[in-house]
Amino acid sequence: MDFELDDTQRAIQDTARAFARERVAPAAAENDRLRRFPADLIRGLGELGLLAVNVPAAYGGSEAGAVAYALAIMEIAAADCATAVTMAVTNMVGELVARFGTEEQKRRHLPRLAAAEVLAGAFALSEPQAGSDAAAMRTRAVRRGDRWVIDGAKQWITSGDVAGVLVVWARTGPADGGGGGVTAFLVEQGTPGMQVGRHEDKLGIRASSTVALSFDGCEVPDSARLGEVGQGLRVAFAALDGGRIGIASQATGTIRAALDASVRYARDRQAFGVPIAEHQAVAFMLADMAVEHDTARLLALRAAALKEAGRPFTREASMAKLWASEAAQRAVGRAVQIHGGVGYTEDFPVARYFRDARVQTIYEGTSEIQRLVIARELLKDGTSRG
Repeated sequence: MDFELDDTQRAIQDTARAFARERVAPAAAENDRLRRFPADLIRGLGELGLLAVNVPAAYGGSEAGAVAYALAIMEIAAADCATAVTMAVTNMVGELVARFGTEEQKRRHLPRLAAAEVLAGAFALSEPQAGSDAAAMRTRAVRRGDRWVIDGAKQWITSGDVAGVLVVWARTGPADGGGGGVTAFLVEQGTPGMQVGRHEDKLGIRASSTVALSFDGCEVPDSARLGEVGQGLRVAFAALDGGRIGIASQATGTIRAALDASVRYARDRQAFGVPIAEHQAVAFMLADMAVEHDTARLLALRAAALKEAGRPFTREASMAKLWASEAAQRAVGRAVQIHGGVGYTEDFPVARYFRDARVQTIYEGTSEIQRLVIARELLKDGTSRG
């Protein structure tokens, strides 16, 4: 078991860390307050090769692997979760096109995604009545000659208004209980018939854009189809497995940010004549946060290493996402507690961490869904793989 990073992984980590500290962190509070999408930061990530970390170099990607991607997300998320989630979704879209796309699709979309020429990618799967149950989607695509006409609505779409290319899932056949009648399509921003709806007024990650989308007679050519007809949920689930590594990494970054802020504050804040870090109650909270951070990091990197090695990683990705996202809830709660009254104000960053972390147990599959996935995989394999 080798815990050392290779040169490429370390270079990606160092690049992301420097960008996070120099560019992302100084803008995070103001972008959050103004609910301002950080277009300049996303372009900066593209210039550094961080929007297509696990995409082949032939198409403009960094080709650095899943471990490097996880490390990069951790660094950006420690500075700002809103920037990290936009980065994560764009990487997800790029990986999907690289894996399932035709040569034409790869050459058209991947270089522009990697360089932030189209600013971001979006993943349009969820619907008002179909979140965890993706097979219940009602958006439909009907084939007319060499074109498809999409009608329906999507909800909670990250970057849906700014993305240059969106992966949109629609029902193309009868519901069969297993989602076999669903197909994925690449839809470009500005395609007639696709409209951006309400911008969600969110509790946290407010500098990322989350919108509703509607499709009314939205026509795309058959060449925009991503993967085979009826295999759309296979495409979606492949993305979600990798996406859960991204959210686990994002949550790990959140824990680190909360821990670092708490250590600084506990060293400086005096109570009863000594720094509060010297009080056992506070010291124990810091210790628990440190243990949970390292556990989350190791689980996320294990899942990423399995993915990079081409081995099964569904269970491990769900374990990492479940643990890291729930540990982040505990960490940000402790951070606010350590800060006391000022932790409940926007004068200190832990209030933003507290708000940002809450969604991590919800998107890319709720904690409840992760437990179902883990149990299903455990029962299927009949072994803990320990």
